[in-house]
Parts: sequence; structure tokens; C-alpha cells
Amino acid sequence: MNNLKTLINTRFQLLTFVALSMILSGFLLLFRIKLNHSFYYLFLVWNLFLAFIPFCITLYLRSKTHISKTKLFVFFTIWLLFLPNAPYIITDLLHFKRSTGTFLWLDILMVVSFALNGLMLFYLTLLDMETILKKFISAKKINFVLFFIFFLTGFGIYLGRFLRFNTWDILQHPEMLIESIFKILISPTQHLEAWAFTCCFGSFLGLTYYVIKSLKQTNF
Repeated sequence: MNNLKTLINTRFQLLTFVALSMILSGFLLLFRIKLNHSFYYLFLVWNLFLAFIPFCITLYLRSKTHISKTKLFVFFTIWLLFLPNAPYIITDLLHFKRSTGTFLWLDILMVVSFALNGLMLFYLTLLDMETILKKFISAKKINFVLFFIFFLTGFGIYLGRFLRFNTWDILQHPEMLIESIFKILISPTQHLEAWAFTCCFGSFLGLTYYVIKSLKQTNF
């Protein structure tokens, strides 16, 4: 517990800005509800909450001075299952087609705000997980792991957005989820959109991550 408090204190400025950014998103949503008298975009709060879970997991792991490989594997698996929820919010931009011309600018600003928060949490938790993994595996292997994480995340987002699965379906409807994944894997030509989305989104996440990491290292 003391290590967690120390970590929070050392990252106080970062956590403060993250909190303020999320509060701003919430304020924009409340403002939109007040003006349009509609609760339609309230789901963004739940999506942002799910995006926050992987960040909390790596924040907890960073606070541990020692962690066994078994414990890390368990937490890593849970983290990976929840990770697609963070950048998933980008796809909520598709909901603009249901927006009217009245205060459309507010809808755009609000959803983009939530989406950027999701991306921010994604990159922060990935940076933390990379730091954690360095204690156990080499840098070359970490890059290999990150490569798969980017594309697994893209695939997870596809499952959520287009096939309407969520993280809880792993426990509630595992047969349906496994069957859907199996069909995509064995019949790629019949599921070109799934592969195209996974490759495009995975590439986007990977390239932007390394850009942010490069800026962080050069103190730009």
C-alpha cells in the first residue's frame, strides 16, 4: 500500500491531468444532456470506465517491488482482455450519424474528448506494462509482444464494435465468442472486413504508440 501511495505521489501531476481530462469529458456530456434533453451518449461514461481498468491494473503492478511470474501472467491476461476497451471509444465516432444539426459541434467535441481519453489511457497503460515486462524479458521479446498486442487489440475492437461482443462474454457466452473467432481465422476471405480492420487499427495503434514513446524519450 505504501508503494502505491509513493507511486501516486510521484505521478501526481500526470494523474491530475488525466483526472481533469476525464472530468471535462463528463462535463461536456452533462452539458449536451442539458441542451438536447437526451441521454443517448450516456454509454460513453461506461466505456471510459472500462478503459480505465487496464490503467488501474498496471498502476497496481508498478507499485509492487516484486511480483512472481505466475501473478504477472494472471494480471497480464486480465489486462489484455480489458485493453481493447480503451481505444474502442474511437469507434464511437460512428454515432455521429445519429446526431442532428443542432449543437453538432458539441457532439463532435464531446465524443472526441472521450475518444482521446481512451487513447491516452491506452498509451499510458501500455508504457507501464512495457516497463513491467522489462524485469522479466529482453527488449527484443518485448517488441515482439507489443506487436501482437497492437493487432490483438485491433481484433478485440472489431469483435466489440461489429460483432457486439464485450469483455464479459468471455465468461457469459464463451462458446459464441470462440465460434465467431474460429470462423474469422479459418475463413479469412469471407471475413475481409475483420482482417482489414484489425490490420489498419493495429497499425494505427502501433505507429502512434512509438511516436509518443519517441517524443517521451526525447523530451520534445
